[in-house]
Amino acid sequence: MEFDIENYTGGLPKLKDYEYAWTKTASIIFLDQPVGSGFSYARTAEGWPTSDSKSAEQSYQFLKKWLIKNPKYLNVQLFVGGDSYSGITVPLVTKKITDGNKEKVKPFMNLKGYLVGSPYTDSVIDENSKIIFAHRMALISDAMYEAAKKSCNENYVTVDPANTACLVALGDIHKCVKDLYKNDILEPKCTFASPEQEEQQDRRSLKEGHSDFVLSPPMIPNLWCRAFNYALSYTWANDDTVQEALHIRKGTVWNWKRCNKSLSYTKDVLSVVPVHRELSKLGLQVLVECGDRDLVVPFVGTVKWITSLNLTVVSEWRPWFVDGQIAGYTKKYSENGFHLTYATVKGAGHTAPAYYRRECYNMFDRWIHYYPI
Repeated sequence: MEFDIENYTGGLPKLKDYEYAWTKTASIIFLDQPVGSGFSYARTAEGWPTSDSKSAEQSYQFLKKWLIKNPKYLNVQLFVGGDSYSGITVPLVTKKITDGNKEKVKPFMNLKGYLVGSPYTDSVIDENSKIIFAHRMALISDAMYEAAKKSCNENYVTVDPANTACLVALGDIHKCVKDLYKNDILEPKCTFASPEQEEQQDRRSLKEGHSDFVLSPPMIPNLWCRAFNYALSYTWANDDTVQEALHIRKGTVWNWKRCNKSLSYTKDVLSVVPVHRELSKLGLQVLVECGDRDLVVPFVGTVKWITSLNLTVVSEWRPWFVDGQIAGYTKKYSENGFHLTYATVKGAGHTAPAYYRRECYNMFDRWIHYYPI
């Protein structure tokens, strides 16, 4: 299902069937994590603070309990997946499952692989890649790039305050990219506003960032902004009839937020590249996909950490197609039963399925059924 945006005139958004929903090719459990995101909540004050490692453990425990309660799904092939910052938690959860299976923890999970989209993976690699991406996309000049590369010694994350040349070079680059829409450098950066909130009543309702709500509806020519699509989710998810249909426990979530900025969250895992490396020793199927116009988690860094795994290339870089048109490019790696498919989605931003849904559906459908992309 999807919102009927074209015919929206106000009030509760209506839903309509969507032909290319991933749920039409796989049974999917959608989990609101970490604690405080979506409709998830903590019963005690002690349960509110969380972290990368704690969130991964909680997700693993949830999956164990869910499968014990629904044993008919135990034999179904299991894939763990997530986009964006879930690039940290997905491999952590996958590792917990493989360790649990090895230690004969019940229930045994029929894990076959995992997928990550536009995945945040390594704090240094991902941040450094933004400068390289900006240069490759002609957002900064050759001279700017070379000045930063030389003065910063290709490290743009931890800069010595005394390194004036590096700071100046990065300042020049910032001026060139600061007014871009980072999620997709080809789309407009819109005027945003936060929904009205009463922060004193709910710790989950702290003021949201500027990228979470938009003023301009799509009906106004030349003023369409992608975030309007997201804005409808506020009205829909906070409607009493919707929450009743979703079986949301009354009183647990005072006001649903698409991006909850009030989380008590600690980033205690700065890189999951070592986790990917450990998992590459196992016979798993892996899909790593990303939009090639994404400046939040650029494909440049993704390619770098994949290359660092030192896997054997079994299918060289080539285009992949949907209805005879190039939908992106792909490359496949393999090592001792471990198969990793890397795919870009041409023209897509962060994250790709929000931009080219039909193409991403085809990509997922092929991969989940073990067909070449």
